[in-house]
Amino acid sequence: MRSGDLLRGLLVSFLRVAAGFGIALVLGVALAVISGLSRIGEVLVDPPLQMLKAMPFLGLLPLFILWFGIGEAPKVGLVALGALFPIYLTLHAGIRGVDLKLVEAGRTLGLTRLERVRHIILPGALPSLLVGVRYGLSIAWLSLVVGEQINASSGLGALITNARDFLQTDVIVVCLLVYAAMGLATDGLVRLLEARGLRWRRPVVAA
Repeated sequence: MRSGDLLRGLLVSFLRVAAGFGIALVLGVALAVISGLSRIGEVLVDPPLQMLKAMPFLGLLPLFILWFGIGEAPKVGLVALGALFPIYLTLHAGIRGVDLKLVEAGRTLGLTRLERVRHIILPGALPSLLVGVRYGLSIAWLSLVVGEQINASSGLGALITNARDFLQTDVIVVCLLVYAAMGLATDGLVRLLEARGLRWRRPVVAA
């Protein structure tokens, strides 16, 4: 902390997660909407994603290095790929799980297809999306831990690599705790957004 290495490394790692997760969120939502609202979209989108999901995405790191080099691209790409699947899967399931009676009620009230999607289907699938966001963020930080071990010159991963070379176990433990704390903090942020955005949903509390 006194030297500033920890804060600089934390900032770099956070920016990598933010970039990768932003890409995953945009792609995951777009693909889930296309696949969830269209039979043709499901045929075209869902099988390839299910095939990719079945593969160990961390094992794709050597391919990422061959394709994109050893700069920022493979690290951000690995984060994006890891976070993509939970976002896509949960939102797709949420869209398909919307009560058809609500959709029929919207059609009876004269809502267009776009209006039904905007006012009924997407709000109904929002709880599922937020669950996927939480899972995606946790996987994003896990992916970054692996990605930053590959020729990283900055970030928490670089601190861990240097500490490993000099047998500084305390530095390694501190960096791992920071990874965990950032994962917990981002999850808490999503939970806060969930509480504000889903105020209409009454939680089930056990007696």
